[in-house]
Amino acid sequence: MTTANKITVVRILMIPLFVTMAIYYGQSIQRGAPLEWQRFTAIAIFLLAAVSDGLDGYVARRYNQRSSLGVILDPLADKGLLLSGIITLSISNWSESDSDYGRFPAWFPVLVITRDAVILVGAAVLHLLNGKVQVKPSWTGKVATVLQMIAIAWVMLQLHFLPLFFVVICAGVFTFISGVIYVMEGIRQLQAEGHAHAKLD
Repeated sequence: MTTANKITVVRILMIPLFVTMAIYYGQSIQRGAPLEWQRFTAIAIFLLAAVSDGLDGYVARRYNQRSSLGVILDPLADKGLLLSGIITLSISNWSESDSDYGRFPAWFPVLVITRDAVILVGAAVLHLLNGKVQVKPSWTGKVATVLQMIAIAWVMLQLHFLPLFFVVICAGVFTFISGVIYVMEGIRQLQAEGHAHAKLD
C-alpha cells in the first residue's frame, strides 16, 4: 500500500460522500428550500477527488511507486467518480428554476453505463480467449471523458450560457463513437488470434 495507492483509496471513499451531499441537495430543492452549503460541499468533494487523481499519478511517477494494485485502483476510482456524478445528477434535480438544467436525461447514464459494460465484458472475453488484452486508449474516448466531466460541471455550477442538452448531446455522441471504436478494436484482436472469422457461405 504505497502513498499513491492511499491517495487513490481516499478518492474512492470520497465518492459516497459526494453522492450523499448531491442527493441531499436535490431533496432540499424538492422541498423548495435549497441548502446551498450542501451543493458547495458536493462540488468541493468532487473537485478534491478530481485533483487527487493527478496527485496520485504524480506521486507514483515521482517516487517510483507504480504497482499492480495501483493499475487496478486508479481507473476504478476515476470511473467510479465519473459514473457516480452522472447517475446521481440523473436522479437528483439540482435546479430550482429550470429542471432542464438541473439533471441529465435518462438516456445519458444508460449510454455511459452500457458502453463501459460492453468494454468490460469485451476485455474479459479477450483475456479468456487470447490470454491478453491490448488496451489502446482512443482520442474519442479521452474526449468523451472530458465532455462527461464538463456535463457534470454544467449541472453542479448551474451554467446557462449554453443549453445543458447541447453539452450532453456532445458527450453522448463521443461516448457512443468511442464505444464503437473499442468494440471494433476488440474484434480486430480476436481476428488476429484466429478466434473470429466472418465467412459468408
